[in-house]
Amino acid sequence: MVINDPIGDLLARIRNAHLRKRDEVITPASKLRAWVLDVLKSEGFIRGYKSIESDDGKNNIKIDLKYFDGEPVIKELKRISTPGRRVYTNVKNIPRVRQGLGIAIISTPKGVMSDSQARATNVGGEILCTVF
Repeated sequence: MVINDPIGDLLARIRNAHLRKRDEVITPASKLRAWVLDVLKSEGFIRGYKSIESDDGKNNIKIDLKYFDGEPVIKELKRISTPGRRVYTNVKNIPRVRQGLGIAIISTPKGVMSDSQARATNVGGEILCTVF
């Protein structure tokens, strides 16, 4: 199966798992997905993730989702930059998500990081998604 937008697919799987109140979700493995999940884990939106190998030899990632009082910690996942429309920003124009309550995940020359880390390291880049 060919996936044209791996980050969009990852976000859709997480949203769908939250709607079904699942504790975990499995997604195909890639470095970019792992980097985005590192940011989600460091910001406290997921419990964690680990790499697993399926029966057919392909690598997958199992994501442990996080809930608080029976409600998902992630209220909103929105893809900003798509394969057909890339959205870039400099450090001065990095958006604040919900007045700083959420985060924007940004792919910079120094790696994938949250908006606050990008401001601290003074780099801009491609805005992958926003999380609230």
